[in-house]
Amino acid sequence: MNDIQNQDDLYLIVDEFYKKLLADDKISYIFTDVVKIKIEKHLPILVTFWSQAILGTGGYFNNLTQIHLDVNAKSYLSKELFDIWLIHFDSAINENFAGFNCESMKNIANNLSSIMQIKIAPVKQ
Repeated sequence: MNDIQNQDDLYLIVDEFYKKLLADDKISYIFTDVVKIKIEKHLPILVTFWSQAILGTGGYFNNLTQIHLDVNAKSYLSKELFDIWLIHFDSAINENFAGFNCESMKNIANNLSSIMQIKIAPVKQ
């Protein structure tokens, strides 16, 4: 298998990833009922994010943390949901590619999951 080399490769991963998420009843409601994403508009934004993170292309300017905080305000994003997200994400990569960029992408996703969970966690007083 080849490593991730360009935005077409990233699009394939993100597209496969969302097919998995939307087919999983344990998490799909976040995207269909809570956020109601328009997948055809959402995928290019995610490809831009991952292209910036993996290929260094730039172009992503959204506040990733705030986006997740806003979703969490509507419906709690539990550790279980992040775990499901990571399983599908890793699977979408592993089924299609192998190599350094793949491992980097999975590591970044894992780090983002941890960071978002920390930021979402209720403050203990």
